[in-house]
Amino acid sequence: MHSPEIEQRIEASKTSLFKAVFPNTVNHYDTLFGGTALQLMDEVAFITATRFSRKRVVTVSSERVDFKQPIPAGTLVELMGKVTKVGNTSLKVKVEIFIEQMYSEERERAIRGEFSFVAIDEDKNPVSVL
Repeated sequence: MHSPEIEQRIEASKTSLFKAVFPNTVNHYDTLFGGTALQLMDEVAFITATRFSRKRVVTVSSERVDFKQPIPAGTLVELMGKVTKVGNTSLKVKVEIFIEQMYSEERERAIRGEFSFVAIDEDKNPVSVL
């Protein structure tokens, strides 16, 4: 459990990004390339970590990314990032991707993963994330 101040920062730094899955982003199965999904997830995780810390952050690892559902062309996706753990110089961000059908209310989680970041100064030395 985090302090109330940190919980407020976590809530304020939650990040959502919507994308349409167009044909130029899919593979020969007409589903989103896994690498494209990872790139989008890292971007949302980076934005979330930056909004939380307001410091320079770098990705140091991605942990277990689970691809539960393929993401078909012609759908919308929402990527949601949330800080899950705060250390001294590092933090973790969970990112989930949800598939939404364009013309119905259907929505399901397709991918989830966690990314670790370290806050750094101008000389690339670790600094406090708070």
